[in-house]
Amino acid sequence: MNLASAAQVHGGARGTARLNSRASGLRCPRLDLQLIGVVAALLAIGLVMVTSASITTADRQLGDPFYYALRQGVYLLAGLGVGAVIFRVRMAHWARAGVPVLLLALALLAVVLIPGIGRSVNGATRWIGLGPVNIQVSEPAKLLLFMYLAGYLVRHAEEVRHQVSGFIKPMAVLGFAGVLLLAEPDFGATVVLLATSLAMMFLAGVRWWQFAVLIGSAVAAMSLLAITSPYRMKRLTTFIHPWEDPFNSGFQLTQSLIAIGRGHWTGVGLGGSVQKLFYLPEAHTDFVFAVWAEEFGLLGVLVLVSLYTLLVWRAFSIGSVAQKAGDHFSGYLAYGIGTWLGLQSVINMGVNMGALPTKGLTLPLLSYGGSSLMVMCMAIAILLRIDYETRCSVHTLPTNADPGPAPRRASVRSPA
Repeated sequence: MNLASAAQVHGGARGTARLNSRASGLRCPRLDLQLIGVVAALLAIGLVMVTSASITTADRQLGDPFYYALRQGVYLLAGLGVGAVIFRVRMAHWARAGVPVLLLALALLAVVLIPGIGRSVNGATRWIGLGPVNIQVSEPAKLLLFMYLAGYLVRHAEEVRHQVSGFIKPMAVLGFAGVLLLAEPDFGATVVLLATSLAMMFLAGVRWWQFAVLIGSAVAAMSLLAITSPYRMKRLTTFIHPWEDPFNSGFQLTQSLIAIGRGHWTGVGLGGSVQKLFYLPEAHTDFVFAVWAEEFGLLGVLVLVSLYTLLVWRAFSIGSVAQKAGDHFSGYLAYGIGTWLGLQSVINMGVNMGALPTKGLTLPLLSYGGSSLMVMCMAIAILLRIDYETRCSVHTLPTNADPGPAPRRASVRSPA
């Protein structure tokens, strides 16, 4: 079935659904209010916590206690504006842009490595400067690569499910992107990119033994990279025994653990964190979760985990509805975004709690950073667009209507 035929079928289903909805007197909501509510709550918490975590540092280093808070507010407004624009773009346009988005992602990852263009911070070259703003190229690159992979999984559905070449080819492309990320170096972004891609391929119907081989190969490659790189190996050993050197290599983790431990059940109150004052480095970026745990305790942590769980659940629910509506590209992309958000959140929280080695990954929608916040707003806008295009066509269909193929049996193809 080509894209035009699928569109006609989908359009007919949507028209039937609207007639049924009008006939029954029901009105289908056009936006996912649950998703909007969860995202709004996380953005509000993020703005408050960036202010709380950075106020002392900003005052001491820059003479302006609200320096980071104001910049985060500007990034948030910009992200909402870009998200509003992205929401207006039909998913069919993204589905047809597989090759361009892939080339753009690879170009971003390659350009940042060119001397004089990429900016280095703490030994890592991950940013491109555009005037007063630094763009961390791995953030938009990940979203673009997930778009490419979603399109590939639709165009080559049968090959992906039945032939080894179907999953070797996209993994080779993504592996090349991972090499470019490692050259920055950005080990954390590489792990998120490859793990999310593997999850998307599994949901597309890759056979179990092929998936096991992919997982085994990825784990072996990551382990080899960690073992052969002294600074990565040091991070691993520090993560296992942070208290052996609490004033040097284990300083960040031990201070984070102290902050989380001080929170007890209900926390010390907003603004009452001691660790953010002079002890915990990067309190408003990578370790904002530790400050949240110190100020709001275990109950606050449970609230935050619940919000992220609901966010991931909504992303997968939107993907499932898109699959039932016959829009497999949107379904796979929603699954990818949900996996990305969930995985990066788990890694960040795990690092803060000492359950995972230290990685330079932000907490989605909460941590300070323009690139991360704006790209996350774009990803949420895409989820809302997918839901907007498929919500009424599925939820208002008659109960005896064909819900469409299951996610792991997708066979609709779209043009290159």
